Amino acid sequence: QVQLVESGGGLVQAGMSLTLSCRGSGIIFSIGDMGWWRQAPGKERELVAEIARSGRAKYGDSVKDRFAISRGGGINTVTLQMDSLKPEDTAVYYCKFSDVRAPGSENLEDYWGQGTQVTVSS
Repeated sequence: QVQLVESGGGLVQAGMSLTLSCRGSGIIFSIGDMGWWRQAPGKERELVAEIARSGRAKYGDSVKDRFAISRGGGINTVTLQMDSLKPEDTAVYYCKFSDVRAPGSENLEDYWGQGTQVTVSS
């Protein structure tokens, strides 16, 4: 059974940095895209950053030049480095693994983490 476990959220002041990590547990044969999404109260979930197996990354417009996503640093791990944080970055952050191939399923599956809270004070 594949599970995603996030870590690294917390409370910081504006201008500071945080690093989020997400590790997939269980037996995983392959992963397509790895990404981070976020959802603020009263808002829809939005893409923060996503990285393909090739290493090509894309970012939401509001985090470009401030956040950096990377694969690795551990087996089945994706990391989000967040710099110059702003109060509007406050949200629950979710990691997502897309097109996962794992034992017991002939289909590619998407998996989500449980979410980690990031709060940025002004």
